[in-house]
Amino acid sequence: MGQMSDVLSHRALNRAMLARQYLLTREQKSARETISDLVGLQAQAPNAPYVALWSRLADFAPAELVDLIETREAVRIPCLRGTIHLVTAEDARTLRPLTQIVLTRAFSSQAFARNLSGLDLRELLEAAGELLADKPRTKPEITKILGERWPGYDVSSIGYAVSYLLPVIQIPPRGLWARTGPVAWALAESWLGAGLDQDPSVDQMMLRYLAAFGPATVADVQTWSGLTRLREVAERLRPRLRRFTGPRGAELLDLPDAPRPDEDTPAPPRFLPEYDNILFSYADRARVNPAGHPIPLAPGNGGRMGTFLLDGTFAGSWRITVSRDTAVLALKPFKLFSGQQGTELLDEGRALLEFAAAEAASRSVLVDDGMS
Repeated sequence: MGQMSDVLSHRALNRAMLARQYLLTREQKSARETISDLVGLQAQAPNAPYVALWSRLADFAPAELVDLIETREAVRIPCLRGTIHLVTAEDARTLRPLTQIVLTRAFSSQAFARNLSGLDLRELLEAAGELLADKPRTKPEITKILGERWPGYDVSSIGYAVSYLLPVIQIPPRGLWARTGPVAWALAESWLGAGLDQDPSVDQMMLRYLAAFGPATVADVQTWSGLTRLREVAERLRPRLRRFTGPRGAELLDLPDAPRPDEDTPAPPRFLPEYDNILFSYADRARVNPAGHPIPLAPGNGGRMGTFLLDGTFAGSWRITVSRDTAVLALKPFKLFSGQQGTELLDEGRALLEFAAAEAASRSVLVDDGMS
């Protein structure tokens, strides 16, 4: 049986998360290694991973990730929680089949499925696969052709059926820094040049989650992945894991040798992009969002807005606006900050501006002190 140990406070859990997410100190790692270590980065906003990597790595430059995407070593694919993640090519081959049940469940619970009642989805997906085997296509291109074959059905729902139920990848230039393009889809196997894993290991997935996010409950792993019934996986793995008790009495599981820094370890200010996984990967978010603040979910291409951490916890939001040759970073803290903490946050904000708005001739950081 796994070893029983002591109680971990929210602050101790916070420092463990920050260490594993490379948010205590910037790491001397490659972008590819980091994407793998963290089991992907949220990429619903296409450029969000660039800010996520900048906040975690020393000397990260956008060209490094651009190269990974253009050479197909990293891809944007619907998987964890049914949302688009940037993952390595290897992880795409395992995470997509593991999470297909999540995507199927999400599609079936929405109006898209009801709009296609009576349509043979297997036949639809076979036709879509033939289209995409020929070449990548945009969703309007897909839905125009398929809509003509199945007239009378909602074409938007047909498009969603393809993206939810068929293993597909959003291809560049979507997701390239300082470039954009329409959302175009390719078959995952064609784009990757390899088949998807026919027997992916959910046990290995849980172990990798704990390495990147632990200590955690089974419910936390389920929240992160979108999968259910992971208790039996945890039971299989229990002899390999270390057990802790959380601040509210829940059992926490972890890898025995994973980093768990002292809870008094200093945590520098950090800027996160939209939808950063640390904000969404726990059933109990108290380790990063103890006050339960709503997380902003504004749409956008990424790289221009997000949230920031002070002392390791969610402390406010940020937004960059660029007008002509001037870039302004506006900070909206939940409460006023001052002293060394404020100085460090402003310094980090200026560095973010240099990264995200390098083309601007002048840059400034403003603080909205009207937020409470």
